Amino acid sequence: MSVFAGTLRIDVQAWRSKSRRLLDGVLIGPLIKVLAKTGVTPNMLSVAGLGSSVAAAVVLSDGRFIIGGVIVLAGSSLDLLDGALARATNRVSKLGGFLDSSLDRLADAAVLMGLLAYFVNRGEAQESLVAVAALVGAGTVSYVKARAEGLGLSCDVGLVTRPERIVLLGVGLLTDQVIVFLYAIAILSFITAGQRFLHAAKQLRSE
Repeated sequence: MSVFAGTLRIDVQAWRSKSRRLLDGVLIGPLIKVLAKTGVTPNMLSVAGLGSSVAAAVVLSDGRFIIGGVIVLAGSSLDLLDGALARATNRVSKLGGFLDSSLDRLADAAVLMGLLAYFVNRGEAQESLVAVAALVGAGTVSYVKARAEGLGLSCDVGLVTRPERIVLLGVGLLTDQVIVFLYAIAILSFITAGQRFLHAAKQLRSE
């Protein structure tokens, strides 16, 4: 079982690395060159990303899932650009990274709260609970990583990180299968949190 888990972790990390390199070469790189000439700052992109998530939450609370899905996926692209822009323009800073991470957590919560508001207004208890579970699971994944890194540990592991969660949610919204994908996000998020906890615990035991 441990061999399988190790192989799966390597495969996921390899796939994630290849996907990021492909995005960097085909999409992110050219966009960064354009943005670097406009005077747009990485922090502006981070704030704009939060703004798009709030807009998506408003739309989703009204039950307009397809439009909300488009906004979620479009807004998430800003999260790919702010860090790359910071590196390209030599504006990498601890404050910028802290701001970006903090706004990402608010953005995730905003979108899921929009869905929760929709389900609550319709009296759909099961769907509301799934939305809450997805929200708690996503938050736990981020918290475990932040706590581990605060102890000086590496913790960039797990099946589903923030980009994958956003893609899953976006696909669920666009295909009108949001409940199915919320279940997937909730379950995979708790699995990922467990993977990160065990990864951190293993490092602590070896010290």
